[in-house]
Amino acid sequence: VQLVESGGGLVQPGGSLRLTCAASGFSFSEYYMFWHRQPAGREQEWVATIDTIGNSTKYADSVKGRFTISRDNGKNMVYLQMDSLKPEDTAVYYCHTWARGGTWGQGTQVTVSS
Repeated sequence: VQLVESGGGLVQPGGSLRLTCAASGFSFSEYYMFWHRQPAGREQEWVATIDTIGNSTKYADSVKGRFTISRDNGKNMVYLQMDSLKPEDTAVYYCHTWARGGTWGQGTQVTVSS
């Protein structure tokens, strides 16, 4: 099982980024997918969840209305569209699945700063 995140970077407040998680080694379409984040020096926090076919999504209150999680089961990809970014969104963002007992990607750094 492998998850590889990409798309992070430096963005100004109010800007947008789209994170991508490429999944392999498991039946992607059978698993819910999750995004989490960990700001420097702080605990990891859940950001968003998407069901197996993309019909149901859930978000942390801190990102609701600004972030959108989606997936493409044909490409084994999950996305996190982040709009109206704030400095407090600065963190390492991780993709996660419960496949094979739980797997995390290596993370991608998102920095929101002017």
